[in-house]
Amino acid sequence: MQYDKFKMPCADQILPGRKEPMDITGIHFVNDHPMKGPFPEGMQQAIFGMGCFWGAERLFWEIDGVYVTAAGYADGCTENPNYQEVCSGRTGHAEVVLVVFDPGKVSYGHLLKRFWEEHDPTQGMRQGNDLGTQYRSCIFCFDEAQLEQAKKSKEKFQAALEDKGYEEITTEIAMAPEFYYAEEDHQQYLAKNPEGYCGLAGTGACLIR
Repeated sequence: MQYDKFKMPCADQILPGRKEPMDITGIHFVNDHPMKGPFPEGMQQAIFGMGCFWGAERLFWEIDGVYVTAAGYADGCTENPNYQEVCSGRTGHAEVVLVVFDPGKVSYGHLLKRFWEEHDPTQGMRQGNDLGTQYRSCIFCFDEAQLEQAKKSKEKFQAALEDKGYEEITTEIAMAPEFYYAEEDHQQYLAKNPEGYCGLAGTGACLIR
């Protein structure tokens, strides 16, 4: 049976998944910080999806004030999915990055600016040559303040995109769903494979905060 990679799966197409979470070391390859909580006091979390999570994760771990990042899956129906299942289009998940940051060193607004400017949020279920629902653009928020700020930043960036001839933003903005850690080989992939694939490309539009 063929599945339309540009449409979210129907209930009878969802894969069952498993009870056991992904077995990973839980240690960040770049900075040796733990990727799983509890995190140090005062840290905040954010989740962003902007296409393939390899390049997206690197964008955020390079920011001063980001404590740790992790590649994973969110916003789907399959429990503890693996990469092959997500790529099948039958879990409903997006490839995302968990960002744990110190708000005393870097603001959530700065993370949003990096998010908007480093990919094209108008492409729907794709990002460049990466095609499918798992590559959709999304922001998942951990409190109402993040949600409001994300929505306002979307409005501002929409105006900047229109000035450059782009169409409407398709980015999903919602409260954070369950986050599932991706396999070990996907964690900090571009640090382990410096010449590896990164499909991110911005629009040239700037978010004025």
